[in-house]
Amino acid sequence: MTTYYGKGVFDAIAIGKAFLFQHQDRPVRKYCVSNIPRELERLKAAKELAKKQLREFHEKALREVGEATAQIFEVHMMLLEDDTYNTSIQDLIETQSVNAEYAVSATAESLSITFSSMEDAYMQDRAADIKDISDRLILCLGNAEKETLKSTEKMIICADDLTPSDTISLNKDSVLAFVTAYGSPNSHTAILARAMNIPAVIDVGFEFLSAVTNGMQIIVDGHTGEVMLEPDDKAISKMLSRKQEVMRKKELLQELKGKETITIDGRKIKLCANVGTADDINTALENDAEGIGLFRSEFLYLENKDYPSEDMQLQAYRRVLESMAGKKVIIRTLDVGADKRIDYFQLGKEENPALGMRAIRICLTRPELFKTQLRALYRASVFGKLGIMFPMITSVWEVERILAICEEVKSELRKAALPFDENMELGIMIETPAAAIISDRLAPLVDFFSVGTNDLTQYTLAVDRQNAKLEPFRDTHHEAILRLVQLSAENAHKHGIWIGICGELAADPSLTETFLRMGIDELSVSPPFVLPLRDAVRKLDLSK
Repeated sequence: MTTYYGKGVFDAIAIGKAFLFQHQDRPVRKYCVSNIPRELERLKAAKELAKKQLREFHEKALREVGEATAQIFEVHMMLLEDDTYNTSIQDLIETQSVNAEYAVSATAESLSITFSSMEDAYMQDRAADIKDISDRLILCLGNAEKETLKSTEKMIICADDLTPSDTISLNKDSVLAFVTAYGSPNSHTAILARAMNIPAVIDVGFEFLSAVTNGMQIIVDGHTGEVMLEPDDKAISKMLSRKQEVMRKKELLQELKGKETITIDGRKIKLCANVGTADDINTALENDAEGIGLFRSEFLYLENKDYPSEDMQLQAYRRVLESMAGKKVIIRTLDVGADKRIDYFQLGKEENPALGMRAIRICLTRPELFKTQLRALYRASVFGKLGIMFPMITSVWEVERILAICEEVKSELRKAALPFDENMELGIMIETPAAAIISDRLAPLVDFFSVGTNDLTQYTLAVDRQNAKLEPFRDTHHEAILRLVQLSAENAHKHGIWIGICGELAADPSLTETFLRMGIDELSVSPPFVLPLRDAVRKLDLSK
């Protein structure tokens, strides 16, 4: 038995056979080109193909691991459009008359060396992102498909490293764990492993790869970072005991199903789930969510090549509401633009999309598009307990205009004798500092607030959430963010409405007590976090 040590990134244990995954070495040949414009056209076409593939990965990640983790592929799309990256490639083609493959490869090598030499671990990991998008671009130049990991049996994947696209391509049902020779806890692959609930150990060293062979029995301990090759009976017995202990802890969480989310001193909290598609509802129910605090309706727009019709939307919303069997479902109206670009919307290029035409701004400037969605939502309201919330609010006039359009829709439905819930709750997202600061004026207009901490962090700290270089400045616990949440909670309760949090901070256990003491009424998180969060709430005593 030989033991290697790395960094565990997901606390679970796996015992099984190894599958050695090796990236194919595709040497890039350098040659001169005589037709520079044609070579640049080749590069442009390859970039479009690469972007299409990354969008597909992004959509798959949205469905399987949630919005926050899917941003990895938004970062890759951003890097593919980076001026420094593209200028370097184009300059090499134009000044040296070289083929596009070589220009991409040379640029990637240069930038990777730059990132790898930085002292900050996070920035070092961006070298892998540059390599990943460059490998994809080179493949697209040759119209080739990148290899994916496919298997019909469960296995422990062992590799030098895994790119985000490698990882999201995994069939989760066939993967017991993965072990990589390189990487860090900040790498995108590690983030994906945690989101996919796959036991993983990274950075075990190059020697590991020369020692492991296909079919070899391995133990992976995602807690301690140990990887054991050909373990003896004693090691297997010990790890099986530890695995049972981990399973017992999970079973204890299962015992919380059906129990109230209530503190020791009697404070009740509503604990809901964030979901990205109708297919995610089962996961929310399996984890005993008390409702859906955020249903992202834009999946209907992302998955279609044209605007989804009223009836198409109605059927999707009806399915969600009926599946939840009377539990409340809050559907967020269309939130595209910024990082979610859809070709048929023809939004045009913007210098700063995060501050541009997105979310409610698109809806208010395209009222027929907005009314189509609202008609479908109101008609669906008879099939369950529905609430609607509107994203990216900054002003009172926006909410007043939204409410006026809602009244127009209700009037049209009454004339058409189509039933709907007259008392359906309408709320807004607090995800801009402007909305939080004027929350005293917004609260009387709506039935609830839902704090979107992801964008609230971005806009409060002036930190682009898609810019990987700014990650060290993205302090999600910043006092300014917490003050804005508290101000919103105070104003919500002052005007008799409830307030929830649906951003990723809702699942941060280090802030649970803080949020409850602020008076937050609802926490909405990714389904796997529901039961652990319920456990954390039930251990709190707010009377102390």
